[in-house]
Amino acid sequence: MDTRRVRSAAIAALTTVTAAAVLTVAGPAAAATSTFTPAADTYVDNSAASTNFGTRSQVGVDNSPAKRMFLRFSVSGLTASVTSARLRIHTDDVAGAESPSGGTFTAMTNTTWSETGVTWNNQPAIDGTTLGSLGSVARNAWYEVDVTRLVTGNGTVSIGVTSSNNDGADYDSRESGATAPQLIVTTGTASGDPVLVGAGDIADSGSGDTATAALLDNIPGTVFTTGDNVYTNGTTAEFNTYYEPTWGRHKARTRPSPGNHDYNTAGATGYYGYFSSNAGPSGRGYYSYDLGNWHVVSLNSNISMSAGSAQEQWLRADLAASTKPCTLAYWHHPLFTSGANHGPSTSTRPLYQALYDYNADVAVWGHNHQYERFAPQNATGGLDTTRGIRAFVAGMGGAGHYGFGTIQPNSEARNSDTYGVLKFTLHSNSYDWEFVPEAGRTYADRGAGSCH
Repeated sequence: MDTRRVRSAAIAALTTVTAAAVLTVAGPAAAATSTFTPAADTYVDNSAASTNFGTRSQVGVDNSPAKRMFLRFSVSGLTASVTSARLRIHTDDVAGAESPSGGTFTAMTNTTWSETGVTWNNQPAIDGTTLGSLGSVARNAWYEVDVTRLVTGNGTVSIGVTSSNNDGADYDSRESGATAPQLIVTTGTASGDPVLVGAGDIADSGSGDTATAALLDNIPGTVFTTGDNVYTNGTTAEFNTYYEPTWGRHKARTRPSPGNHDYNTAGATGYYGYFSSNAGPSGRGYYSYDLGNWHVVSLNSNISMSAGSAQEQWLRADLAASTKPCTLAYWHHPLFTSGANHGPSTSTRPLYQALYDYNADVAVWGHNHQYERFAPQNATGGLDTTRGIRAFVAGMGGAGHYGFGTIQPNSEARNSDTYGVLKFTLHSNSYDWEFVPEAGRTYADRGAGSCH
C-alpha cells in the first residue's frame, strides 16, 4: 500500500475534525533560495565616451544617446543544482526613469571588466545569449528577468543590457542600498514536484499587491490568479499602472482567470490583451494545462456556467480526456464562502458538480478579499471526506480586506487581515497547501491532502 497516500488521507481526515490545528507534514526538502547583489555594475554613454560612471547610484539604457548597462555577480555557496535564476532590478524614483522599453538582457563572456575603469571607448562586448527583455517600465518599481540559462552553478556571470528605444530607462545601482539589483538563485527542488501559487483580487492603488508580489519573488513555480486582477475597471491603463509594476514581473509564468472587475471593460479586452495567450483562447476565459501528475483547469465565472452551456460541456469533455490522477480548478466567484461582502455564487454549482463527477480534488476562488479553507464537500455543501473537493477562497492578493459574516458549514480556517498567497506543492498522488503571509505578519495555515 502507498504509505504516503495513507499518511495524507489521515492528515486530511484530521483537518475535518480540528480546524484550529496548524498541520506540518513531512515531505520533500524545500527549495533553497540565495540572493546575491552585484559585485560590480556600471553603464557607458557614447555622448561621454571616455567617462566612467562606476560609482553612480543610477545605471541606465538608452538609444539616443546610446547607453549600455553592465552587471556582474559572483555566485558562491551553492550546494545543489540550480533550478531557476532571476535578475531583479528596480527603476529609479526620478522623473524620466520610466520607459516604453526596459531593455534587452544578454549574457556576456567577459567577467573581468572593471567597474571603475569601463568607458564607452573600452567597453566589453555584449556577445552572449539573449536572456530576456522588459517592456514598459514605470518609476520606482521592481522588474524581473529569467536568467536561468546563464547561471548554472557557482562562479562569476556578467549581463549586458541595451535598448533600441530613444526614451531610455534608469535603474538603481548597487550603490543605492535596498533597491540594488538582485540575482535570486533557487536550488535543489528535491523531488521536482511542481508548485502552483497565487491569489485573486490583486492590484489597485494600494500597497497590498506590492507585498504579495514580493512573496512570489521567492517562490518558484506556476502563478495562478483567481480574478479581479486589477481595479477598478480592468482597463489596459489600469493593468499597466497597477498590475504591471508588481505581479506583472511574474506575467511570463502566470496562468490567470478573470473576475467581474476585469469584465467592467466590455469583453474584458484589457485582461485578454494584457495576458494574451497565457489566458487561454482569446476572449473565452477557460482553458486547462498539466503540471506533473496534475490537471489544472482555469474557468470563467463571468459567463454562462449552466448545465449544458458551452463552458460546462467543455469542462466535462476536458476532464474526461485528462489522463492525470489529480485535478485542481480555479475561478473567481466562490460557491462556498463565509464572506460578508459577497455571498455564495450558486450559479457556479454546475462547474463544481462536473468537477465532483470527475473526482477533482481542489477548487480555489477569489471575490471576497480574504482567506478561507473548507473541508472536502460535495456540490450541495455536504461534508464528503471520500470524494469531496477541498475548496479555498484566496482573495487576499492585495485589494482592501473584507470581513466575515455568518460562518458557513465545513469552514475550517479563516483570516481577514493579512495579505498573502496560497501555495500548493503538487506531488504525484497528493498535495500540500500553505498560506504564505505578507512580510511582518504571522498568520499561517498549512496541511496536506491526497488525490481521489
